[in-house]
Amino acid sequence: MGVGGEKFQLGTVGALSLSVVSSVSIVICNKALMSSLGFNFATTLTSWHLLVTFCSLHVALWMKFFEHKPFDSRTVMGFGVLNGISIGLLNLSLGFNSVGFYQMTKLAIIPCTVILETLFFRKKFSRSIQMSLSVLLCGVGVATITDLQLNLMGSILSLLAIITTCIAQIMTNTIQKKFKVSSTQLLYQSCPYQSLTLFVIGPFLDGFLTNQNVFAFDYTSQVVFFIVLSCLISVSVNFSTFLVIGKTSPVTYQVLGHLKTCLVLTFGYVLLHDPFSWRNILGILIAVVGMVLYSYFCTVETQQKNVEVSPQQQVKESESAPLMSDSLSKVENGGGVADDEPLKVPMWSSKYSRA
Repeated sequence: MGVGGEKFQLGTVGALSLSVVSSVSIVICNKALMSSLGFNFATTLTSWHLLVTFCSLHVALWMKFFEHKPFDSRTVMGFGVLNGISIGLLNLSLGFNSVGFYQMTKLAIIPCTVILETLFFRKKFSRSIQMSLSVLLCGVGVATITDLQLNLMGSILSLLAIITTCIAQIMTNTIQKKFKVSSTQLLYQSCPYQSLTLFVIGPFLDGFLTNQNVFAFDYTSQVVFFIVLSCLISVSVNFSTFLVIGKTSPVTYQVLGHLKTCLVLTFGYVLLHDPFSWRNILGILIAVVGMVLYSYFCTVETQQKNVEVSPQQQVKESESAPLMSDSLSKVENGGGVADDEPLKVPMWSSKYSRA
């Protein structure tokens, strides 16, 4: 493998690491904010996350850390609104379903993404990849699913949440490659639409789910501190979500999301002394095996493809390797550079954060 390929791999590893660290950090922060301080307004908080992310990127643009690259405004608006709707649907899904069924909803995103990419983008997934994904989903299911209470409205909302989430994450990847924009450029342009969508529906949705008014909440200094901390961490979460999906694929991002779930369960037990059973341990171990197999088969297949790629194409691909630099505009024109969800923006809710 050439120097360009090594740089690309380092950039991808950096994106994956940033996504894991930031996502686990924000879950722990939000768990303290919701479970300990009673701030259960997940959708409204997510709108604040996106607003802070946009302001941070605007400062970065002013400091010339990246170049603004406008493209099809209708595509950006539709993409931003769709992302916002998918987050709201996921939170509604949890509100109408048990935690166990909500976990099933999140697990269903991977096979749904595989089906959509196979049907509409003619992307092929080898049997090895399919097998490793099955092992992963089995492990996460064993570790997280406790009960499955079904109801018609909850099932419909879950189905809509799965479809919108899959489409939004596939769009995150395809838009970056089609318009040759980076994760930073796409996030900067879509953030206002995502934030506005959630800011409008958030108070109503949170009020419906919690029977509380977000504007009447008692904002103590401790609550404000954790809200500000959560918003600051969310900048890294949102950026790394787009970065990972652009550098890898929507399926890989979902696999990474389940790794975060296992880490959150582990940290919850070690740091917060959450209840933990042998079933959780067995499920996490099975999931880790699935992740290792998925990573191994992806690496082998990528190396096989690289052998068939011409040196000129490898050079072009390597241009997207750096994780962040002051010449992002040059990097972004290289190969669809993209840190989900939720999101994607962070896709959690008050009940799930207690899981």
